[in-house]
Amino acid sequence: MAKGQKDILLGLIREGKRMSLGQQIQLALILSLPAILAQTSSMLMQYIDTGMVGRLGANPSASIGLISTSTWILGGFTAGACSGFSVQVAHLCGAKDFKAARSVLREGLSSVLILSFFLAAIGIALSGPLPGWLGGSPEIISDASKYFLIYSAFIPVGAVGWAASAMLQASGNMKVPSVMYTAMCVLDVIFNYIFIFKFGMGVAGAALGTGLSELLTSAFSVWYVLTQSKELNIKGEKGSFRPRKKTVSNAWHITAPMWLQNIIMRGAYVMSTIIVAPLGAIAIAANAFAITAESFCYMPSYGIEEASTTLIGQSLGAGRKSIAKRFSRITMSMGAVIQTFLAVLMFIFAPQLMALLSVDPDVVALGAKVLRIEAFAETMYAISIVGYGCCVGAGDTLMPSLMNFFSMWFVRIGLAAILTPKLGLQGYWIAMCVELNVRGILFLWRLRGERWMKHRVTGKEEENELELAEI
Repeated sequence: MAKGQKDILLGLIREGKRMSLGQQIQLALILSLPAILAQTSSMLMQYIDTGMVGRLGANPSASIGLISTSTWILGGFTAGACSGFSVQVAHLCGAKDFKAARSVLREGLSSVLILSFFLAAIGIALSGPLPGWLGGSPEIISDASKYFLIYSAFIPVGAVGWAASAMLQASGNMKVPSVMYTAMCVLDVIFNYIFIFKFGMGVAGAALGTGLSELLTSAFSVWYVLTQSKELNIKGEKGSFRPRKKTVSNAWHITAPMWLQNIIMRGAYVMSTIIVAPLGAIAIAANAFAITAESFCYMPSYGIEEASTTLIGQSLGAGRKSIAKRFSRITMSMGAVIQTFLAVLMFIFAPQLMALLSVDPDVVALGAKVLRIEAFAETMYAISIVGYGCCVGAGDTLMPSLMNFFSMWFVRIGLAAILTPKLGLQGYWIAMCVELNVRGILFLWRLRGERWMKHRVTGKEEENELELAEI
């Protein structure tokens, strides 16, 4: 029933028909729920995954925490490249140009695969010296290096699957990618249990388990989008996977600012790791576990973010700005309400959440303290998460990157450099709390008007007459 209703409501956007507020809320919920469930499953499996490593002690946990920000950087480059093509797919589907969308799909998969081999080579080359550069202590450097080496080797596998899922979501299919993300998390836990404990591989086993789970789910995602997707399957259609200049150029206008965003954000996370590292293994482990525990709050907003990118992209592809603006308000409100509720639960049950991840009482106690600080940032954090998804759907990626640069480097890092030496890990999380509130305010400011919607990549040139009448 939901699937049929989803197609009907997406059809209203693509065909330029009138759409009520209730229908927009309904469509936002239909697209958001599978993604929220997938993100929630991901969070639960991440808890189990992290808890497995946590049972090995503080040092193995700290070794993964040390290089986690660096894995985020490589993943961010992949995500930016995928968005460069998936946003084009969303706009073309909104304009009902499915043949062109399938062309972008083929070229996007091959482009992302080529890029991912380059990223993998960089990661493998840096795996040896990186933990030392980040200030890791001698007892955790070896495990951190092994983890990053194995992670880097699997980047091409994860990247092509990520691209396939992103373009499926852009076409309006949130269910299959959500199922795949959930399956990947389940497989990750199973493989991690086998390699960490049964084979005694420790931290390296955690990386190998994650890589194999990506391999299986990515293979299915690529097969599905190429052969089963209603809008994007290429069965019986002749077309080249060779990237064309126009498609890559369109992608670059979206991807380049997102890569800048990645360098800004992930670079700040690396700097944060350097700031926290001198506090010792307990603080590094508590910081890493608290970040995982906090995902209890923000993962649903990332699911709504995925839906918002699709909704905004297809609305603007169909030339319907007022519909797109209303979707931005609906999805940001949904994220803020859900994340605020979860923040209250996180504040109350912070010690219990940390106890799921670590058996070290010092790690649990310190992690609970910083989680309760972070609870006061979750409402505005949700607005920034979903707001960014809205901007990406519109192809507006440069200004959000500049806003994040100011927020991360001037507010978070500036405050953290002052507060962490004085207050320890709690000082760093106070800085983070302040910064996330500032970031949310910046996104509210950006999305208040229509300038963010003037970066349409492709689709209908002008807003249709009915849409103008609705305004």
